[in-house]
Amino acid sequence: MHGPVPPGWLLVALCAATGLYCLLRTRSAVEEQRRAAGGEALMGFGMALMAVPAAALAPPRWVWAAYAAVFGAAAVRALWAARSGPHHLHHSVGALAMVYMAAVMAAAPGAHGAHGASGVPLLTGALLLYFTAYVLWAGVRLIPAAAVAGGAPSTGTAGWGDRPEVARACRLSMGIAMVAMLLAL
Repeated sequence: MHGPVPPGWLLVALCAATGLYCLLRTRSAVEEQRRAAGGEALMGFGMALMAVPAAALAPPRWVWAAYAAVFGAAAVRALWAARSGPHHLHHSVGALAMVYMAAVMAAAPGAHGAHGASGVPLLTGALLLYFTAYVLWAGVRLIPAAAVAGGAPSTGTAGWGDRPEVARACRLSMGIAMVAMLLAL
């Protein structure tokens, strides 16, 4: 990605850690956790690779085409899965955003400020609005219901890979990373 090197490496670390946790969630005893975890791990690791600062590694154009193909397939899979529930639509938007960013990177590899003097393109702006709204919504969902209602926190015995609040925190961190990547595009 374009942009300063130190924040780029922090973004790589955040996305890789999120991808690793999501990969570990694929071993969950809860089927719903396993089902979503694979796609989220792919997104986390893909975002980590894409966030590597251009000053450290400037991949050839065919790499961006490969990104577009992989995330295009992920988008189609998420759209197909959306038949069972609308939560998969967010995964397809994320995958399509990765396809878009890969296409922009392929068109202008190594160029900083690819948007030029004309400002932010409409699609980038729409994706920024979507992911900003998603981050705000996901952040609110992290507030425990007991804290809002004034009750005692839940003391369930779910395994560390089956904790929905940790999965939500991972989705929130990927949403924040997507906003940062779109801003740096």
